[in-house]
Parts: sequence; C-alpha cells; structure tokens
Amino acid sequence: MGRIPYRYLPSQLTLPTATPNAGSNEQAARTSLILRPMDFKLELIPVPVADLDRALRFYVDQVGFHLDHDVRPSATVRVAQLTPPGSACSIVLATGLAGLVMPAGSLRGLHLVVDDIARARAELAGRGVGVADVVTMGGLHYAGFQDPDGNTWTLQQLPPRPMPPPAV
Repeated sequence: MGRIPYRYLPSQLTLPTATPNAGSNEQAARTSLILRPMDFKLELIPVPVADLDRALRFYVDQVGFHLDHDVRPSATVRVAQLTPPGSACSIVLATGLAGLVMPAGSLRGLHLVVDDIARARAELAGRGVGVADVVTMGGLHYAGFQDPDGNTWTLQQLPPRPMPPPAV
C-alpha cells in the first residue's frame, strides 16, 4: 500500500473489504482509503484535594463512586482513581505528581448527568452530602454540592430526548 501521510494514525484509517473479482485487492485498498474522525474521549479528570484519605471517604462512602485503584508507586506518590456509577469518565486524586498540582478545592462545576435529579439528590443527601435545592433553567434541572475541599459539582438532569422517527 502507498505511503500514508504522517498526520494520520492507524486508528483513523478504515480499509474497505475486498470484493471478489474486483481486481487487485491492493489497488482497491489504495484507491478507496477512507478517513474517519479521531475519537477524543474524556476519561480522567484530576480533582485537587488537600487530604487524599478524607477525599476518598467522601467520594466512595458518601457520593458512591467506585474505587478503581489506590496505588503508591513510590514513597512520595499516591494515585487513586474513582468512577461515578454508570460513567465512562473517572476522577483521579493524587499526591506527589507535579503535573497534577492545583490548589485544593479549585475545581469548579464538574457535572454529573442523572436521569432523575430528585432521586439522585435524595441519595446523596441520605449519605450526608450537602446538596443544594434543585434549580430549573431553560428546561434543565441542576443541584450543586461540594467536596470537603470546596471542589464544586453539579447534578444535571437533561430533558427527555425525542424519539427518532421509525425506519422506513
């Protein structure tokens, strides 16, 4: 196959399936190379905290996040990754990593999207999380809370999405 421009990664290239009697498979592949958009998946967000153990208790015991791992790769580094139920995106709490240094409590407005904001708010409040009253703006429902360091979170309930038209 011919050279691929350096700016395209193998994950961005899709080669068509060869069809019988279509001539050279190599020629077919060369003439019908299709580019698809690159995926950019947001999957890990650092949350700055002053006391990692206190933050773990809050996020696991009160908010209900799953502790994916809590490792100490060296005497001065600790990394804990947690995932909200039903989410593909996790948070990381860390100490000793220069690239993740931010003032504790400086993160604002992370959103947790829920199907039923009243139920989500009740669950969190039942576990001792101070959750604000639900506010509705433009058909969207919001309720905020913060962790012990002051990082702020927002529960968000979107309006129901319209059903797609039936296939013809």
